[in-house]
Amino acid sequence: MAIYPSHVEVPLQWGEMDALQHVNNAVYFRYFESARIAHLRRLRLGADLAADGVGPVLASINCRFRFPLTYPDSLIVGSRFLSAGGDRAELGNAVYSRRHHRIVAEGQALLVWINVATGRKAPIPDLLLAAIQQEMNAHP
Repeated sequence: MAIYPSHVEVPLQWGEMDALQHVNNAVYFRYFESARIAHLRRLRLGADLAADGVGPVLASINCRFRFPLTYPDSLIVGSRFLSAGGDRAELGNAVYSRRHHRIVAEGQALLVWINVATGRKAPIPDLLLAAIQQEMNAHP
């Protein structure tokens, strides 16, 4: 998990399990969302993500499930940028189980920046792009 500069702790909830008594696949996308939002807020130093009139929208997301999670457990969800430029950036995520001491899922998300007023694509703001690139250089 050291390659992920942002981490959030997530307690696994009983209600996240499905009929087969493991965490439902859709729940992992909520874990990724929590890490993604925390990561973006950290890079913007807590500023409103759309304060400059542009913000990211999720264009695509995927997940590779490596090991089933069951209650009880406590998770660490990591997030890092894999690439960025123009109007888009790709994030990588991993879910680590404290109970099993292993990564249980990994995923990628493609974010596209849009102008909030028009809904059209817009470039990633220069300051944010510089922060993303600095982070990627520090965590290759």
